[in-house]
Amino acid sequence: MEYFDIVSEKGEVIGKALRSECHGNPALVHRAAHVLVFNKRGKLLLQLRSKDKDIQPGKWDTSVGGHLGVGESYEQAALREMKEELGVDPPELEHLYDYPMRNDVESENIRSFLTRHEGPFSPQAEEIEKIKFWGLDEIASAMGKGIFTPNFETEFKMLSLFFKKSEDSPLH
Repeated sequence: MEYFDIVSEKGEVIGKALRSECHGNPALVHRAAHVLVFNKRGKLLLQLRSKDKDIQPGKWDTSVGGHLGVGESYEQAALREMKEELGVDPPELEHLYDYPMRNDVESENIRSFLTRHEGPFSPQAEEIEKIKFWGLDEIASAMGKGIFTPNFETEFKMLSLFFKKSEDSPLH
């Protein structure tokens, strides 16, 4: 029985609810941390979600993503998820941006981080079918074709905007 903090639109904790209640009730806003893992060549690691996942099974998604547990910070969740999903401790996490993700199934406030890592990785078998480094142009040309999660497509748009605004791109 996994619980999440429920937050207001401003991000203030206002209660808690079971994961099963949050997935299926978009009125229950909860939090998630994403980590975008880049290699030295500027390619982005994506994970193919397990076919057993309750949301968006069998689609490519952000390198690492996970809900915050009750009382957990975004940074703590990001580090925990890196260890759980990829079997690594990132050398550092750089906060990129925050954004709200809302759909018919759930509502999340997401904080995204960037890290650089070459591997080796040990993908969590029950969560991830496989992992692969993608070129940003390769991702851009595959957008809208149903192979990525809607959440990742939103994430990639946010990342692209971030890079356009940043004089010092985090890829260099």
